[in-house]
Amino acid sequence: MNPKIVQVDHFSKHYGAMTAVDDISFSVSQGEIFGLLGPNGAGKTTTLECLEGLRSPDAGSLHIAGIDLARETKRLRDVIGVQLQAGGMPETITPDEAIKLFCAYHGVTPRYELLDRFGLTEKRAAQFQQLSTGQQRRLALALAIAHEPQLLFLDEPTAGLDVGSRVELHRLLHELKASGTTIILATHDMAEAEALADRVGIMLNGRLVATGSPLEITATGAGMSKISVHTNRASLLANTHTFPAVSRRMIQGDYVIFFSSNIGQTVPALIDFVTRQGDDLLDLRVERPSLEDRFLELTT
Repeated sequence: MNPKIVQVDHFSKHYGAMTAVDDISFSVSQGEIFGLLGPNGAGKTTTLECLEGLRSPDAGSLHIAGIDLARETKRLRDVIGVQLQAGGMPETITPDEAIKLFCAYHGVTPRYELLDRFGLTEKRAAQFQQLSTGQQRRLALALAIAHEPQLLFLDEPTAGLDVGSRVELHRLLHELKASGTTIILATHDMAEAEALADRVGIMLNGRLVATGSPLEITATGAGMSKISVHTNRASLLANTHTFPAVSRRMIQGDYVIFFSSNIGQTVPALIDFVTRQGDDLLDLRVERPSLEDRFLELTT
């Protein structure tokens, strides 16, 4: 098992009488992508700011790569990289200048090759304000990893990007994961979290209400699985036979769609019925509830 890079134990943070984070615990292993999800005001930003050393916890302990953030915050800067949603770069700075500046801050040799790796070769001398949103986001990611941090924080990394830029950034994140970089991803995009994250934590009102892989979290909900069936002789189209665990059915073209709370009961019953009718299955598809479905179930 990979070592734990992040260890959060009974962490709480208050702002006056308001509790922003209320006694949460979780860990993140080396090389893992961990998605931190939640509606606005759930406590995600406060959690990230404390893990990044920008704020201090009021209770509990936070450790990153063995560093106790309550006592050794200064050691943190060379261990983590942070890509903010807004780049925050001076409008006239060039990618070449930005790489030189950030590497000097971390005491490493300027890594101009990252600009080539991230598709910014032809923009090395362009001003930041002249870069597209996707190029600015790729530059921010290059700066965040220039000192080869063990842990990378990403805040809405693909917000506002076109499809091509999103796909490219996802590819880069998979490359970083494969190289052993640990990533904490804060996003409102449930499809993105489901596609990228090994595990996710869902926060609500300062509490961590669910933790696990996207598949584990969707499997524990009350959401209905969607079963779409197309048969050769349409034996299901005109038949109102009742199947176990099905709460609703609908017809869509040649398909009959069933919404089931237990596919283990429904699917065998459907297959058995079709077979007894002398019909043949042409297509049967099962779609589990998405992470977004489960997220809405937990937070609304």
